[in-house]
Amino acid sequence: MPTLNMSAADKDFAVVAMVPGDAEGMTYFLGRQSCDTRALEGHDEDLGNAHYAGQEVLVYFDNVFIPHEHVFMDGEYAFAQELVARFTQYHRASYICKTGLGDVLVGAAASLAEDNGVAQASHVKDKLVEMVHLNETIAACSQASAHAAHVFPSGTAINDAMLANVCKQNVTRFPYEISRLAQDLAGGLMVTMPGAADFAHEDHGPLLKRLLQGKVGVPVDNRRRMLRLVENMTLGRNAVGYLTESMHGAGSPQAQRIQIQRGMQIENKKWLARKLAGIVQE
Repeated sequence: MPTLNMSAADKDFAVVAMVPGDAEGMTYFLGRQSCDTRALEGHDEDLGNAHYAGQEVLVYFDNVFIPHEHVFMDGEYAFAQELVARFTQYHRASYICKTGLGDVLVGAAASLAEDNGVAQASHVKDKLVEMVHLNETIAACSQASAHAAHVFPSGTAINDAMLANVCKQNVTRFPYEISRLAQDLAGGLMVTMPGAADFAHEDHGPLLKRLLQGKVGVPVDNRRRMLRLVENMTLGRNAVGYLTESMHGAGSPQAQRIQIQRGMQIENKKWLARKLAGIVQE
């Protein structure tokens, strides 16, 4: 898609289209991530998320054929900015998806506090409340953007631009604070804990399990897996999808701020303030 306003000189680059993921001429370069070789070590305890993983790629297009019916813009440069803006309205509001990950992280932090026997401490409860507050604020903006949608004569509903951009701006910040609080509640063992091979060792394993026992009755293996999950989401492979994507997906933070500035109707707000202050306005 175009990434900036275009003029007639940019007509050849005002192109938007879709292609199948396996189209001829496309080359995928696999991204590398923190801890990504753990999947090859044969111990699912160290994966963090024992069932699912994400992967990022750089895609190179080399003379890829695109059928005309899959082309949405072909040289209509005057509409480039508006098309991108409308697309990002949908995309930025869709970042409510990060609240699902946030729910998992809240659950992991709460479970670790319980496993460590400190779930009833007031500061622990307060941190969990703050995590939920931030997560639900993201969800609220996304839902409000959909609720305030405008339906065009064609029947297409376009969600509210301001609320969509506010939603994504919050996503560039709140997951990082949620992650910080999760790491706070998890403790330093999250990154200093020995690997699964050490726990499986005939001599070292029983010693490690004795030393790392938390609350009586809670298996050490449960605690290990939950610590790996928090590590996975805030530092490891899935931090790409939860944190970095929250920052730069659907446009980096400044992109939302530009759209917020365009739509914030500052002159109208100044008029309201002057009216209440009793200032004569022409």
